[in-house]
Amino acid sequence: MIEGLNLPASVRSRSADVVIRRATPDDLDAIVRLLSDDPISAGRGDAARDEDRGAYADALERIVANPANELLVAVDEAGRVTATMQLTLIPGMARRGSTRLLVEAVRVASTERSSGIGTALMRWVVDAAAVELGASLVQLTSDAARVDAHRFYRRLGFVDSHVGFKYAVPAGPAL
Repeated sequence: MIEGLNLPASVRSRSADVVIRRATPDDLDAIVRLLSDDPISAGRGDAARDEDRGAYADALERIVANPANELLVAVDEAGRVTATMQLTLIPGMARRGSTRLLVEAVRVASTERSSGIGTALMRWVVDAAAVELGASLVQLTSDAARVDAHRFYRRLGFVDSHVGFKYAVPAGPAL
């Protein structure tokens, strides 16, 4: 849990008010559903299988216990989890010792996409969370296949300034 982040926070989308709050173990199934509701995430194995629930529960526990991380959910007026995202605060040496706020795993329920919830969440990140946490830069990565998401982030003022790289660590010992 990141100290200094004022939660819960209410934000207004075009269609409804939502409350951004810290995720709890009770939100686990809803978060996993949001991950599996996304075709790219589902293609990487986020398929909401019962046998994977323990791995997700362990991940949630590690995120909540880490003072540099927040796993957040957006909840509508009926109490339904409609979106999620993870924030990570990264102190750094570059940019004269600036702190960055990394945004990861942003997911909005497919039934709520284009409703303005994603815009409301991201505006809260840059206008409130980053300021409260003293971050001078908000950054994120987005899979190259997420063309619509790239347009969305550019529309919000994000600049695609870097090229990201990933390396999948083998599960077993290297031969």
